[in-house]
Amino acid sequence: MFTGAVEFRAVPFDHPDATKLIDAVQQEYVTRYGDPDVTPVDPEEFAPPGGLFLVGYVEGAPVACGGWRKHDDPEPPLAPGDAEMKRLYVVPAMRGRGLARRMLAELEHTAREAGRTRIVLETGDKQPEAIALYHSSGYETMPKFGVYANEPLSLCLAKPL
Repeated sequence: MFTGAVEFRAVPFDHPDATKLIDAVQQEYVTRYGDPDVTPVDPEEFAPPGGLFLVGYVEGAPVACGGWRKHDDPEPPLAPGDAEMKRLYVVPAMRGRGLARRMLAELEHTAREAGRTRIVLETGDKQPEAIALYHSSGYETMPKFGVYANEPLSLCLAKPL
């Protein structure tokens, strides 16, 4: 467990540090699944008050990221008040130290503070570390949504805020 200081900074989705980490997580998806995540993403969706993107810094270096975007008028199984989490990632050299759990908690906190009532996400079955993190943090399986709704490797999870 990493007990050092982590500074979470809200940055634009297209900030250079965010872009570097997003590119790395997309490469992780290519390694595990053969393709990047193709979910449509508009950087403006991650701008307050309708969303937020965070980069976690340790000793000035960007080492983690994650964001959420609101869903107020989606089709079921999504519901008004939902926040969809995207791009939770920790660089390999910093994994296993609790940074993902700390980022997850910060994303939940900021979504709750913004009035969101539930946080939802889509992940894949080739990410057992992420699935274990989410389940141990109170996330439960929900019906699939989005571009991966009919993908057998997809898993959707939700947690009330």
